[in-house]
Amino acid sequence: MRPIPTLIALALLACAMPSFAQTRAAPPPAASLIDLNSASRDDLMTLEGIGEVRADAIIRARPFKAKTELVERRLIPEALYEKIADKVMARPQPAAPAPARPAPQKRT
Repeated sequence: MRPIPTLIALALLACAMPSFAQTRAAPPPAASLIDLNSASRDDLMTLEGIGEVRADAIIRARPFKAKTELVERRLIPEALYEKIADKVMARPQPAAPAPARPAPQKRT
């Protein structure tokens, strides 16, 4: 058996096989993630383990700075968080504009 053709065949085979890193599911794009700060009750209820009561609790607890606050604030158990963590995000709330100051009045 000639070693060079065997090595070439093995190299080609290795290149043709996907690596383990490539077979892992990629995280969903941000557009398909559910935003904890703006999602409707119905949107939240599409998540596994989130029913009416938990969806309402999430809405009442807004705003969130990070999705991990779901567990930190004891809204859901950690086991449930691990199931939905890749499906949710907590988009920062836009800063409220500063109230306009009235122009100083001139004394005459």
